[in-house]
Amino acid sequence: MSLERHDTDTAGSDTKNTLSYAVDVSKLHVEEKKNSYSTKDGHDAEKIGFGEATQESVDQPKRTAKIHDFCLGIPFGGFVLTGGIIGFLFSRSPATLSSGVLFGGALLFLSTFSMKVWRQGNSSLPFILGQAALAGVLIWKNFQSYSLAKKIFPSGISAIISSAMLCFYLYVLISGGNPPPKKLKASASTA
Repeated sequence: MSLERHDTDTAGSDTKNTLSYAVDVSKLHVEEKKNSYSTKDGHDAEKIGFGEATQESVDQPKRTAKIHDFCLGIPFGGFVLTGGIIGFLFSRSPATLSSGVLFGGALLFLSTFSMKVWRQGNSSLPFILGQAALAGVLIWKNFQSYSLAKKIFPSGISAIISSAMLCFYLYVLISGGNPPPKKLKASASTA
């Protein structure tokens, strides 16, 4: 492998190095091209090209999820809360009521607060993490209940729905969080 450099005098001109690849590694070499920008038009063209490159990098959108966490989190919290109330009406068990109200209320709170923070343009990452943690606890709790009773309804169905929601929250986290509000997108593109 050799790197050759010819004509090392570069006074008054810009130098660009290009690397050319060959099939054989032993034929790898660097070619040096000289471009003289002696006129003002050449420098303006270079500046315009540079400005376009930075504009393209600014316009690239940040990678985010396609759907917000609260779009499914609020209905999920309502489902858990309603399930706890209906479970209490059928079984007269205060444990069912308390767990449904506790988990459902917490999910509703985190989801609605996530929406409020998102509308202000701030990150709702802590609320997404909290909803994911509650979905994980609900999976564990409902799977334990299913293991003891071996009934698919309601604990098996709740475990499946909680698993789907945990996967959804992980998707939102991995993909970069909630997309920004449209009014913030519009102001960022005009600036």
